[in-house]
Amino acid sequence: MEKKVLETTRGRVFYWLSRHQNPAAKCIVFTHGLTADHSMFEKQTEYFKHDYTVVTWDIPLHGLSQEYEAFSYKNCADDLQAILDQEGIFKVILVGMSMGGYPSQEFAFLNPERVEGFVALDTTPFGTDYYSQSDLRWLKSVAPLAHLFSDRALRKGMAKSVSRTTYSYHKMMEMLRPFTKAQIIKQMDIAYGVFVKENKNVHFTFPVLILLGEFDKTGKVKRYCQAWSVKEGYPLHIIKNAAHFSNGDNPEQVNSEIKRFIQGIIGD
Repeated sequence: MEKKVLETTRGRVFYWLSRHQNPAAKCIVFTHGLTADHSMFEKQTEYFKHDYTVVTWDIPLHGLSQEYEAFSYKNCADDLQAILDQEGIFKVILVGMSMGGYPSQEFAFLNPERVEGFVALDTTPFGTDYYSQSDLRWLKSVAPLAHLFSDRALRKGMAKSVSRTTYSYHKMMEMLRPFTKAQIIKQMDIAYGVFVKENKNVHFTFPVLILLGEFDKTGKVKRYCQAWSVKEGYPLHIIKNAAHFSNGDNPEQVNSEIKRFIQGIIGD
């Protein structure tokens, strides 16, 4: 993967690209979750780069893209569009993990003609009908509650809550390591607060696949995914022996599910 950068007026956005030698190869864009970075998908990029063009990125406020002003999912979507334009890539298949599903859905809402499919990986839907007022209040309370934990307890608790395997736990701890407790809480506060403000009703006509860890107990992710599947008719597949970080806990099944989804799109 080649490390690259997009210069914006809001800050520098770093991304990684593996371009397939076949210009007709499909492009997969992987977008990571809250307090993580692009390396969250290392087991996916290594698998898919042989057959597809692959893009991963550190979304604003995260990883190397930490120094960033005016965070919003709209701005993230605009940044992703600029990255793709910079690389001459038009059509993409989006894979958004947890919070990474929000800039993915925003991009798809703004640029439906550029999206061939969306894999919703342990994420939740845009849509006002899914979230009660108490749900929205809970989202706003996550960051304040995090202040009650010591630095060490916060990190360990976060890593343990999203993982079922040693790999996922240590990967999450590794991604948290560069940041102070204050920076981690800032990421939570802004990300959840912006979601409450930007959430809206959307409808996608391209294929969507929802993947959910069997043991995902993060918030109400499981309930939201089930409701999303029922309302929109999107297939919901359970990732066995996996928690919220399912692509780390069970990369073999996640990779297989994504590959099968893409093959269905292109008719292989």
